[in-house]
Amino acid sequence: MNKLLSLIVPVFNEEEVLPVSYARMSAAMQALTGYDYEIIYVNDGSRDGTMKQLRAIAKEHKEVRVISFSRNFGHQLAVTAGMDNARGDALIIIDADLQDPPEVIAELVKAWENGADIAYGKRLKREGETVFKKLTAFCYYRLLNAMSAYPIPLDTGDFRLLDKKVADVFLKMREHNRFLRGMSGWMGFDAVPIEFVRNERFAGKTKYTLKKMIRLAMDGIIGFSDRPLTLCGGFGVFTSIIAGLGLIALIVLACCGVKFPAWLWAVDGVVLLQGLTFLFLCIQGAYMNRMYDELKQRPLYIVAEELNF
Repeated sequence: MNKLLSLIVPVFNEEEVLPVSYARMSAAMQALTGYDYEIIYVNDGSRDGTMKQLRAIAKEHKEVRVISFSRNFGHQLAVTAGMDNARGDALIIIDADLQDPPEVIAELVKAWENGADIAYGKRLKREGETVFKKLTAFCYYRLLNAMSAYPIPLDTGDFRLLDKKVADVFLKMREHNRFLRGMSGWMGFDAVPIEFVRNERFAGKTKYTLKKMIRLAMDGIIGFSDRPLTLCGGFGVFTSIIAGLGLIALIVLACCGVKFPAWLWAVDGVVLLQGLTFLFLCIQGAYMNRMYDELKQRPLYIVAEELNF
């Protein structure tokens, strides 16, 4: 009996790339001899003609299954919905924009057959991206890895293969603010990198705005590290030492007869303390907001339509 592979493809306003994307993904899956496969598209609240195209594809190809959200819930939750509904012995996550080449899927499957629990794509080069995007990505991955309590491989995205036992663990983790790369690192399963050159987007514009990238970065850092809190504590100790040395300096100057405005240090000290207070409140608020999100226990996403289920 052939093993079943589930290809999970989150989509958001991808009508320009979808026909070519499906053709290449379908060809890549058909090239894997000895495997059955399903392609699960998750429409993350697209406002263009994406869902119309998905209906047409699903009508002609029964191996294609479609989940459509009632609104945009975000990339990470779209991937989660695909995993919730996947039936495969291994799950493969890939975006529809063809920046992660579907042809690399064969290498992920080979690594899995050789014993890897997780096979993830590692980007050797990022083509077609601005200097700003490349620089921020470079800095972010290294900052995240430095601050995370668990190792998160550098220069990786969500393009990866997960063994069914890994996917089952994912499904037990139902936090709303999800960061799949961090969750993979936290699990500690055997993970193998597959290096590839990331292509330029085939068509359309990136859906990851600066705001979304910052949100994802915050999910990664706050969700998998308590170091922002310890850094604030260290910063507080540092500023307290500086303030103590400043007080000693003022006392020495006063003893030496040097005159200075009496209010100067008081005003500067109040401003410094207020700044530290706001900084601590901001970080505490971020953690409290995360707890508030989890306590509400709302569904992670809402499905408006399903095809071929």
